[in-house]
Amino acid sequence: MLTVKDLHVYYGAIHAIKGVSFNVKQGTIVTLIGSNGAGKSTILKTISNLISAQQGDILFLESPTLKLEAHKLVELGISHVPEGRRVFPELTVLENLEMGAYTRKDAAGIKQDLDRVFHHFPRLKERIHQVSGTLSGGEQQMLAMGRALMARPRIMLLDEPSMGLAPLLVDQIFAIIEEINKEGTTILLVEQNAHRALSISDYGYVLETGKIVTEGPSETLLHDPKVKEAYLSA
Repeated sequence: MLTVKDLHVYYGAIHAIKGVSFNVKQGTIVTLIGSNGAGKSTILKTISNLISAQQGDILFLESPTLKLEAHKLVELGISHVPEGRRVFPELTVLENLEMGAYTRKDAAGIKQDLDRVFHHFPRLKERIHQVSGTLSGGEQQMLAMGRALMARPRIMLLDEPSMGLAPLLVDQIFAIIEEINKEGTTILLVEQNAHRALSISDYGYVLETGKIVTEGPSETLLHDPKVKEAYLSA
């Protein structure tokens, strides 16, 4: 579904992504793990064309995407849940969800997807008219994921969905990620909690300073001594 080939990204003189290549198969959960500053979030932003690549290719369903505007990628079926949630704080829960469906015109389908979001996140239905800036961190994460679902994505890019959440909410978020995947949405997951990410994913890539240093089935990475020592010891 998604192919990244020899990707190079710079921040000024800093070479942040150094020739990264990987694939995401349709229907799977693929995770990118690595320490802070390894380049995980930069890769997601480049896939969404929020950051420009200096070299390489990105193909979605075998079509190149690097020259497409970000909103065109959403229309194609790529939704991005950014690190830090980035909800619209002055809009209500419902208005945020409606913004997720901004590129769509199918009223019946939008209503259906709104019901789907409330099925996954009943807390959002309880707070449907609440201003989003007053929600808890966990509720804002649910809203950011729900807003992405409203675009009816084929693939969802999730950036640090468990960051700053209480353990009970982390369990809930990961369970919902699995549910969304089982319903047919492919997931590319960036997550600091490497153990949890590998536990729900099919395949993983380990990033260090802008390069992929290890890859393999998630079950294999969970038992790899070097990966365990570097990322799973906590």
